[in-house]
Amino acid sequence: MAERYRTFAEFYPFYLSEHVNVVSRRLHVIGTTLVVASLIAAAVLLDWRFLAAAPVIGYGFAWVGHFFFEKNRPATFKYPGFSLMGDFRLWWEVVTFQRKF
Repeated sequence: MAERYRTFAEFYPFYLSEHVNVVSRRLHVIGTTLVVASLIAAAVLLDWRFLAAAPVIGYGFAWVGHFFFEKNRPATFKYPGFSLMGDFRLWWEVVTFQRKF
């Protein structure tokens, strides 16, 4: 039976193990950056289309990374909340120079 993660602290090492390919990691960071920009644009411009675009942008970049570079199934399918948290934590670690881009 597959392991079930109960906490994000348990999940994050698994998340990182699913993102070892440098191109995939970069696609995740670029996608998450565009999501953040889209959310800011939605708030500043008061335009709901930026909100609608955010998940398409984020998942689009991430899934290209998984399917074409990592050759694995995105954790989003099994752990959607933890996976989203992982995307933002990885993004934060990269933009604050705690993790290599």
